Amino acid sequence: MADLELRAEPFIGGYSMDLNGTSLKEIADLALVSVACPLGGKIEIGEAIDRAWGISIPKPGTSEATEDGSIRLLGMAVDQFFAVLANEEKDPLDLVSRKLGAAGYYTDQTDNWVMLRLEGPLAIPALERVCPIDLEPARFPPGTVARTVMEHLGTIIMCEGESRYLLLSASSSAKSFLHAIETSVRNVS
Repeated sequence: MADLELRAEPFIGGYSMDLNGTSLKEIADLALVSVACPLGGKIEIGEAIDRAWGISIPKPGTSEATEDGSIRLLGMAVDQFFAVLANEEKDPLDLVSRKLGAAGYYTDQTDNWVMLRLEGPLAIPALERVCPIDLEPARFPPGTVARTVMEHLGTIIMCEGESRYLLLSASSSAKSFLHAIETSVRNVS
């Protein structure tokens, strides 16, 4: 019998581009776990999150991060959020479920999403071409998160800081998503 070993590979080969001070990179060192609140369990899961990480459940459209930045919760809906954490954990789902216990429902989403980081002076002009959301910093400040569509692809966008965005889209269309964002950056350069 053959001795086979499986190993994870980035969806788009660890892609990285730098153009006129703006970088576009695939992020493969983050894990994503979906957390859903059971009916009537908002207080219990809120207390579990506070005990585990010292933060609150984020409201939809916002995010909350631990003081050291090791965990960020993205408010996706009234009773659902994503936990973004370092992918150095062998099993991020196990980590979240151990920390929060039976307070919620958890699914590992890491392999379902490709993550790109767009950062630099061309980030907003490039995103304005493909994103229908007003990314003016006063309206979409750091920590803000939204579901949207970019070039007909479902996307989650989060502002991480000044001209720095984390973009998530379905891993099944990772190359198309990269092409859309890369082309937009090149078009504004």
